[in-house]
Amino acid sequence: MLFSRRSATSACAIALVVMAVTPYHRFSSSIGLASGAMTWLVILGASLAAFVHGAALCKGGEMRRPRHLGAIGVFLGVAGKKFAVEVDEKEVAVREALPGNNCGGCGYPGCDGLAAAIAKGEAPVNGCPVGGEPVGKVIAAIMGQEVVETARQVAYVKCAGTCEKTKDNYEYTGVEDCEMMAFIPGGGAKSCTYGCLGFGSCVKACPFGAIDVVNGVAVVDKEACKACGKCVAKCPKHLIELVPYEQTTFVQCSSHAKGKAVTSACEVGCIGCKKCEKTCPNGAITVDNFCAHIDYSKCTNCGACKEVCPRHIIQ
Repeated sequence: MLFSRRSATSACAIALVVMAVTPYHRFSSSIGLASGAMTWLVILGASLAAFVHGAALCKGGEMRRPRHLGAIGVFLGVAGKKFAVEVDEKEVAVREALPGNNCGGCGYPGCDGLAAAIAKGEAPVNGCPVGGEPVGKVIAAIMGQEVVETARQVAYVKCAGTCEKTKDNYEYTGVEDCEMMAFIPGGGAKSCTYGCLGFGSCVKACPFGAIDVVNGVAVVDKEACKACGKCVAKCPKHLIELVPYEQTTFVQCSSHAKGKAVTSACEVGCIGCKKCEKTCPNGAITVDNFCAHIDYSKCTNCGACKEVCPRHIIQ
């Protein structure tokens, strides 16, 4: 016999303790969706297993004190009831309505975190950027609230410095990761120290496959983008921002270098001439630190800034 009956009994008792403690420890540190009922079922199953095991070992009178296992089962059952995590039914319903991408775009640690926050009234019912308005309406019905409609957003990369339009200071061969470029001389091979590095850290971060590097610059597929914000947080150059889905006018540059430095590094970079700022009838575009920026809440996409831009960087 590989193991003695006493060893088997001890191992079973230890397994029961682990099964009882682990679910409570694990779930109590989460946002509470793992219900006490689940913990109770695990403990109940373990207790039954212990009882059957004890009965099997007791066959033929070889096991003297199988009652100990039954006592352990009862103890664990009572403990499971005492430490059970109460479930908010609305929280469970909200969690089921969420898409389950766990992208973190809502600002909470995954869909579980958002569900808990919504149930507590700490987050808006339409706080999921992936689910958008349809999911927001479902959750609003669960919570008995009216959903406030918000404009859809998508990510946009503020750089047009493709391989043909920018210059390289040297030929780089090495780790292809944008964040690693901080340790490379000059911050990378490109002459423009503000532009897209083109190594796709944002591509790897996107859980929806909505962004690709095309000709040395990251480009967002606005139809696939869910505005989760992961690419925004990942870009070490801070080139990506969330913009209204309906927006059609953009400044495709983030350089804060002076005019001469820009023209020597990129064929299309913004030189901060302020012609766009002076032309805009709505005051929607301003030049700060040699780079134009659009206030999308004021922009009407009239196109006046595009027409006067000498670098054709506004599209």
